Amino acid sequence: MNITMNQISVEKTKHTKINDVDFNNLSFGSIYMDHMLVCDYKNGAWETPKVVPYQPISLDPSAKIFHYGQSIFEGMKAYKDENDTMWLFRPLDNHKRLNISAQRLAIPEIPESYFMEGLKALLKTDSDWIPQVAESSLYIRPFIFASGRGFHASPADEYKFIICGAPSGAYFSGDVKVLIEEKYSRSANGGVGFAKAGGNYAGQFYPTKLANDKGYQQVIWTDDNTHEYIEEAGAMNVFIRINDTLITCPTSDRILDGITRKSILEIAKDEGIQTEVRKIAVKELVAAANDGSLKEMFGAGTAAVISPISGFGYRNKDYTIPKLDNTYASLLKNRITNIQYNKAEDKFGWRFKV
Repeated sequence: MNITMNQISVEKTKHTKINDVDFNNLSFGSIYMDHMLVCDYKNGAWETPKVVPYQPISLDPSAKIFHYGQSIFEGMKAYKDENDTMWLFRPLDNHKRLNISAQRLAIPEIPESYFMEGLKALLKTDSDWIPQVAESSLYIRPFIFASGRGFHASPADEYKFIICGAPSGAYFSGDVKVLIEEKYSRSANGGVGFAKAGGNYAGQFYPTKLANDKGYQQVIWTDDNTHEYIEEAGAMNVFIRINDTLITCPTSDRILDGITRKSILEIAKDEGIQTEVRKIAVKELVAAANDGSLKEMFGAGTAAVISPISGFGYRNKDYTIPKLDNTYASLLKNRITNIQYNKAEDKFGWRFKV
């Protein structure tokens, strides 16, 4: 199934909200652009997407999203360079991962042209909503959920695919301290940890609140079996620098295959930074903190790109990570964002012109 952008109808809003937005003081993901893309799955097929004014969704109380949690999403961004040209970063990877999530939750996969042509139609309609203020971008949220009705515990027969956008500033500000979690698990072998399913994140909120109550901003998740190995940092992949080696754990049933994660590994290789993809034991992290070989620790994801971690807590003891002048985190973040904003050569072919 293929469509072109010309097949996508556009219903323009009669009342734009853009004049009420202070683009110099944007929070993250709390202001929404004028339009959204909507596409329904009915009678065994995806209908033609359409761009409509941003609006509430009306659902029957028996819609299966409310009862059985068939909901998946992606996170991506659009950028503008100094010539007012719009860019995306590795959008085909987002489409591929959305369909991996769809398959795991028994949701019909969205065709590539529906995703890409729909996204382009939406961005061209609301191009003025892409901020050009430093460190700002248009955060884009594609998602699919079960709209079909019924209390029977089975996959729905109808779904909605929607793309919304929110002009956003930085995701985190200030130092981030994390708590290594030893009781709760983010996911388990054979589960849905590798999928961007809404329930994965709902299950994180309570343990994260407990960490917040102790003065930490986020949780470091460990493996579900022994809690001996580090897996993710909050909703992000985690990187650890021991001496001059950058280490991250391998992806699995439990760990999301992050697009930023993959980009960091490729850029690090290009920079001549030694990397290792392997299991990281909590005791190894603690030992490195004690002997001074732990140089950096940071989370990586679309929203924050790279979020440095200033320290971690483990078994009622806090460990401080030293502040360095020239960090891998800043080097790698600059390399990625310069590609995203069309400020540097893209030798990897990641930048996508809208």
